Amino acid sequence: MHLPPLRSIGVFYQLGRLNSVSKAAEYLGVTSSAISQQIRTLEEQLGTTLVRKVGREVRLTETGERYFEMIAENIEHIWEATRQITGARSTELLNIRATPSISTKWLLPRLPRFVDENPGLDIRLDGSNEPVDFTRDNVDIEIRHGVGRWPGMHVQPLAEEMFVPVCSPKLATSGSLTSADLQAMRLIHSVKSQLQWSVWFSAQSLPAEGNWQKIYFDRSHMAVDAAVSGMGVALESLLMMEEELESGRLIVPVANAAGSVLTTQWLVCPPHHLRRGRVKRFISWIDREAKAWLENCVAIQKKF
Repeated sequence: MHLPPLRSIGVFYQLGRLNSVSKAAEYLGVTSSAISQQIRTLEEQLGTTLVRKVGREVRLTETGERYFEMIAENIEHIWEATRQITGARSTELLNIRATPSISTKWLLPRLPRFVDENPGLDIRLDGSNEPVDFTRDNVDIEIRHGVGRWPGMHVQPLAEEMFVPVCSPKLATSGSLTSADLQAMRLIHSVKSQLQWSVWFSAQSLPAEGNWQKIYFDRSHMAVDAAVSGMGVALESLLMMEEELESGRLIVPVANAAGSVLTTQWLVCPPHHLRRGRVKRFISWIDREAKAWLENCVAIQKKF
């Protein structure tokens, strides 16, 4: 049996990795027709169909998926070895989308560690509340806010979060108030949050609605910053205000504060994106960061 041309195998790998003829062509610096020709050559040599058209897009067949899985790790090793021997810098780019709040309050303070661990990887962080359309947007992975139900996607929780009432020490001291006392204060509402004040008060067996003083923000990071400035009491996730609580710029004014535990942030991508080495490295890294954050939260909660 004659082995298929290594060029054809390399082209197939890039096509499977990028899931697009045009993107594979751009990455390799060739025409789309050249990509198609190499795929036909490989299919003829193997005697099977590896790629099929779905509308204007291409998808790997079941056989193509199996073949890709078998060769991907070795091809990546060859590419990396070649880059190291030639001294060429990697042009691989990881595109991440995350909401402005999680980007600002949690991801950005940690991202330098990922950059240091992956010197051959360029990174683009797109801070947006718009969910990714993975059929159109050039995004590898998204940290998406929501309830975690997106059929057809790989969906992985980032971490369980605890929501607690917080304010500036200018308004109260730690543990000096009761839950009922908060209803006489200005309450900061994060309108897109999955946990609203009415739900929290109901859980404390208090009226869920009242003639409260209110101020509304449509971003969690704005609600946190407003609380730091002394504008009122916010109900937010520890995920969004770790640094503010550790530094003392925010305190939990309610004694024995009852926190509500939710998961609101999720790692989301199409299942085939998990084949991408850069995505696998990012998920592995962020898992470690989330576990370290949870351990730190134990120490923070002892201050409540």
